[in-house]
Amino acid sequence: MLAGLDTIFLTLLTAEFIIGMLGNVFIGLVNCSEWVRNREISLADFILTCLAISRISQLLVSSFESFMMGLSPPFYSTHKLAKPVTLLWRITNHLSTWFTTCLSIFYLFKIAQFSHSLFLWLRWRMNRVVLAILVFSLFILLFDLLLLETFNDFFWNIHAMDESNLTLHINESKTSYIKTLVLLSISYIIPIVLSLISLLLLFLSLVKHIRNLKLNSMGSRDFSMQAHKKAIKMVVSFLFLFTVHFLSIQLSNWILFLFWNNKSAKFIMLAVYIFPSGHSLILILGNSRLRQTALNVLWHLKSFLKREKTISSLQINLPEPFQ
Repeated sequence: MLAGLDTIFLTLLTAEFIIGMLGNVFIGLVNCSEWVRNREISLADFILTCLAISRISQLLVSSFESFMMGLSPPFYSTHKLAKPVTLLWRITNHLSTWFTTCLSIFYLFKIAQFSHSLFLWLRWRMNRVVLAILVFSLFILLFDLLLLETFNDFFWNIHAMDESNLTLHINESKTSYIKTLVLLSISYIIPIVLSLISLLLLFLSLVKHIRNLKLNSMGSRDFSMQAHKKAIKMVVSFLFLFTVHFLSIQLSNWILFLFWNNKSAKFIMLAVYIFPSGHSLILILGNSRLRQTALNVLWHLKSFLKREKTISSLQINLPEPFQ
């Protein structure tokens, strides 16, 4: 029987998985249907679709890994499942992170208003900038995979050892482990820094625009001001989730290594999945087409449930020969 902490861990993990899958599958289906219908797709919809697909893959891999860790850690390590699963997780997380970076940069160039010549030059070449970032991310992915091979071999050799030799082996290989982990962290920091810079610049641009609207004596009910305030809330939510995601991944690399057998340490993994699950909801609420489609789906679902309830109540009230 599962222990209490394992039950809570798997329950929360299941909730995050369901929310993330529903949100990302919805984004992917809506954008793909529009792509098929119009036979063309905008840059924003293309990034959103790729981001949704990468996050669906990431959630599937992450959930499988977490369930195995929660249900049977010895089975997870003994049968060599961890190495290919960790590799798949790194690939899907890498793609998800870089597509998120591209989306942040796209929103910066699309919404922000700056008069600097470099910003305007990049804005006019936005498609090329996004393409260059994606190509650059592939080179980073190759570098990551080479490092990950070294990291996995070291990590799982440690956990294959008995406790009497574990401390000695860790002390002898601590320098090698730290170097590998730092290099993995640096490769992950690059898209994080680009995203944070883009979001902060976008935030400053929105705040500056609202200040200009107030100086021009425009009321707080002005549509433009309300739209910009809503955009600021979206950006702040994005920043918060992105920061939590980054910090939780860095912490998990150390905590799961040092406290592998401590079941409570696995809860740090829940914070890793907050971003791919929660950000999909932010994207739906922030996109007018996705938001309207979601409202239509909910309205049809509510009508269907109401109709089924009415039919069931009528059947109950009918005389027995008519049922």
